[in-house]
Amino acid sequence: MDEKNVHMHLKHNHLRPKICVSGAAETGHCGISALDQSKALGREVVRQGAILVTGATTGVPLWAAIGAKEEGGISIGLSPASTEAEHVNVYRLPLDYLDLIIFTGFGYSGRNLLLTRASDAVLIGCGRIGTLNELTIAFEDSKPIGVLQGEWETDEVIQNILEKGHRPNEKIIFDRDPKELVRKVLELVVKDKAELERVYENHDGVGGESGERIL
Repeated sequence: MDEKNVHMHLKHNHLRPKICVSGAAETGHCGISALDQSKALGREVVRQGAILVTGATTGVPLWAAIGAKEEGGISIGLSPASTEAEHVNVYRLPLDYLDLIIFTGFGYSGRNLLLTRASDAVLIGCGRIGTLNELTIAFEDSKPIGVLQGEWETDEVIQNILEKGHRPNEKIIFDRDPKELVRKVLELVVKDKAELERVYENHDGVGGESGERIL
């Protein structure tokens, strides 16, 4: 697979992978390498042909967005706020490094659901309880999940949850290398999208109960 043009294996550009980077907004517990590794995740998402999606917040997601923009990529944020003013004045969240911010108005828990649903896969760096919330949503939705291992404890906590959760899942990948983690997760995403594209191209172009033609 050509890691720089992973989406080019698909004929329809709207199927270009959208990859969420999830992690702590406050990173004091994460160790000195966490932000650089988060930035590397964002860079690799773009280098390997995908679009970055984050929770439009500080910490790990912000640094992933910085990495994505340094590579000239597209970065989309989903905010817990209902307006730009609330995003800045109430939640005190950044506007920088995001090409588009969607203001969900559903707070953090509602935002987390929409964030993972809007993404084709979720990459997890150093996190806190909100990150675990996004993990379990992605798990229940059968999304590919990549867990970045590092000096933080989040990957160990997730390993423990999976071992004691009695629900095997072959779509969860652990790796210490951001480049390899993104590559492995994108392989799963593109496999699913290729099947979707095959189905899409073979239907008759008629959808909905009214039988309206799909243009």
